[in-house]
Amino acid sequence: MKRTSDFRPHDVTRVDRDDGSILLKSNTQLGPVARSTGEWLHIWAEAAGSRVFVAERSGAGWRSESYAATLQKVQSIAAALLARGMGADTPILIMSGNGVDHALLSLAAQYVGIPTVPVAEQYSLVTAAHGRLKQAVEMVNPTMAYVADAAQYDSALRLDFFEGVELVSSNPGTVPSTPFGDLLAGASSVDVAAAHAQVTPETIAKILMTSGSTSAPKGVLTTHKMMCVNQAQLARALPFLQERPPRIVDWLPWNHVFGGSHNVNMMLANGGSLYIDGGKPAPGLFDQTVENLKLMTGTLCFNVPVGFQMLLNALQDDVSLRQRFFENLDMVFYAGASLPQEVWDGFETMAMEIKGEVPLITSSWGLTETAPAVLLQQEPIDTSGVVGVPLPGITMKLIPQDDNRFEVRTKGPNIMTSYFDAPQKTAEAYDGEGYFITGDAMTFVDAHDMNKGLKFDGRISEDFKLLTGTWVRAANLRLDVLGILAPLVGDVVITGADKAQIGLMIFPNMAALARHGFETASGGGTLNDPKLLAELKSRLEAHGEGASSSTRVARAIVLSDPASLPEGEMTAKGNLNFRKIKTRRADMLARLYSDTDSAVITL
Repeated sequence: MKRTSDFRPHDVTRVDRDDGSILLKSNTQLGPVARSTGEWLHIWAEAAGSRVFVAERSGAGWRSESYAATLQKVQSIAAALLARGMGADTPILIMSGNGVDHALLSLAAQYVGIPTVPVAEQYSLVTAAHGRLKQAVEMVNPTMAYVADAAQYDSALRLDFFEGVELVSSNPGTVPSTPFGDLLAGASSVDVAAAHAQVTPETIAKILMTSGSTSAPKGVLTTHKMMCVNQAQLARALPFLQERPPRIVDWLPWNHVFGGSHNVNMMLANGGSLYIDGGKPAPGLFDQTVENLKLMTGTLCFNVPVGFQMLLNALQDDVSLRQRFFENLDMVFYAGASLPQEVWDGFETMAMEIKGEVPLITSSWGLTETAPAVLLQQEPIDTSGVVGVPLPGITMKLIPQDDNRFEVRTKGPNIMTSYFDAPQKTAEAYDGEGYFITGDAMTFVDAHDMNKGLKFDGRISEDFKLLTGTWVRAANLRLDVLGILAPLVGDVVITGADKAQIGLMIFPNMAALARHGFETASGGGTLNDPKLLAELKSRLEAHGEGASSSTRVARAIVLSDPASLPEGEMTAKGNLNFRKIKTRRADMLARLYSDTDSAVITL
């Protein structure tokens, strides 16, 4: 089957060590690496000054900034920041979501060595989540805080912990703030070029917060080197990035390393264009994504699996959109979980119908601390779930756990060297050889051929034992169960530690239940529609037929209340905090293992 783009074959060396660990390295040499993100901006402002760098919806069309205009505005904003005496020790907190002004401010700060701290907009917009915002402010002590719309963020901007912080907004509100236009006016009293020349690869570009799904959020000190190296690694692995300027229509949030470092920098490093999608794969918001795609499509498409499922449905219903979506598409890139195989197959079938060839459908693996890509499946394959081989310059250390399962540690020039103001957490993050301890597990696709790549096999900390001593690999089981129960279920928590059986705490997809005719009225914190419980039981029984006790779900309960961001049950990235849920909903966990509760599905 043809692919639209050339690809670089995997070329990996394996070293088996006396202690039983395995080292994996790419034999591909790393290409040239930019000194800073500002270097990319200069390159493309000169080579393709009129090309769109970033755009957002404005009325019926787009507000866009070319590379030349972006450089000019970045230099003006940088001058205004320097005139305020700002530098490496005066971070800028960015509280809003993705936007053109957000991009300009971030790049201006990076241009002259001022760190930015993008945080999830929910921390400001959800009153009950203001505690998370306070935690970020107290951690980094920002000198400036930016919001796109001061009226929208009014309640957050009035919080007392912003006293002494200069508030900047693109649209004014009742809380006094500096207009963003004042920054664009620049300042003639400072030497921006000299400040830019002082930025080195080791200069901190931004402080990114970890998800907080397993512990309190930490600030990852992300340097220019980390981000620039990672883009050089990706360009070597994906040659088509440099064959023609890439283009994306993307919603992934910039407070997260996937959207804000991987995707934004991929456009900037390769002279691409980023059209900001104000929609997202959620009820009531995905229609905006479809509208945006009718105006502009990309050469690359990034999304999470649920987003691709919704997109596939939209493409099936719209022949014109399907034609435009696939005609220039080089890559479909999923992350966050395995792409359901039926979705993968659906995209392949459509691509073949439209142009007789298939884009590279692929995934990667990495963390906030790795800037982010470490592994990449750069060769075409036909099945989901493979995260590939080490990128150039990366060494993976695999420590055996049991048959074909390994704890993963990594070393390379894109790996963080420290957390913000957390020396103990930093020391705990590395082993005696300097490898970053990721906490993740992997398996080989083929133990005899390293070039077949690795598959993600869950978080080590999520594994648990049943009372029988049987190990349960919770992360993999969760993905399997989600596939079986889709689309009726949004997410699940796997239970069973120190119990005799595996259980599920189910967070339903309320919109999907309504579409399929199930009752969504709740009682006692659970959904109890007999038809729904019977449907879920039937699917789980089919999944468990012939399975061992390590994968057989024996009971489930359907929760009516969604996971709470303010209470820490869900991270800003949308990930469940399993430990917090089981602690906060201890009553539901107890009900799950009751033999007399009518809300419990027993198998």
